[in-house]
This record gives sequence, C-alpha cells and structure tokens, in this order.
Amino acid sequence: MLAHCLAKPGAWPDNPWDHEFPVVKVGAGERGKIFAFLARDHVGVKAGAIREVADEWLHRYPNDATVMAYIGRSGWNDLALGGTIPDDELLEAIDASYAAVVAKLPKSQRPAGWEG
Repeated sequence: MLAHCLAKPGAWPDNPWDHEFPVVKVGAGERGKIFAFLARDHVGVKAGAIREVADEWLHRYPNDATVMAYIGRSGWNDLALGGTIPDDELLEAIDASYAAVVAKLPKSQRPAGWEG
C-alpha cells in the first residue's frame, strides 16, 4: 500500500503522531494534506465527499469497512486489508482519495503530473 501511495505525483510519507505506520500526504510541507492513513491491517481513505457517499463502502463491505474515528463525518473510512474487499478496489479507493484531496488543494500547490 505504501509503495502504491508513494507512486502518486507529489506524495510523501509523514509521521506526525509517531505511529508505527505513516500517513501519506500530498502537497508541500506543512500545507500537505493526508490522503491515506496506513496501518498493519487497514487503510484510511477519503471515501466520499460527503458521509452518504462514503457509506456505500459500509453497505457493500459491512465486515471490512468502518467509519474512521474523529474524521468519519467528513467522508473518511477505514478499509480492511486481506478481507473481502478485493485488492484492486483498495487501490482504487486510494486513487480516489488522492484525487479528492488534490482537487481541494489550491492550483498552485497541486503536484506536477497530476491530472484531475
């Protein structure tokens, strides 16, 4: 997952909370925005612009998709790795999270090579 995330234009790892696994951001320095929260058994992604859209994951994969603590109301979900969610859908979820976060960056801060 980390390699897939870091292959995105402008993506970089950060560890603001001193956890075992990094978050992955896009954008420069302190203005960088998280698009993936990595963990041993799940990945946190921006699953929808609004909670109702992100809830589609919960309906499709009730045992492997959950609302993220604290930021879930803003459309963030935790998706389990190695469960019923196919790997290609997990990668697509990361891609969609990246695209959603980059689209919200000011144009001057969007990475070269990104196509929205």
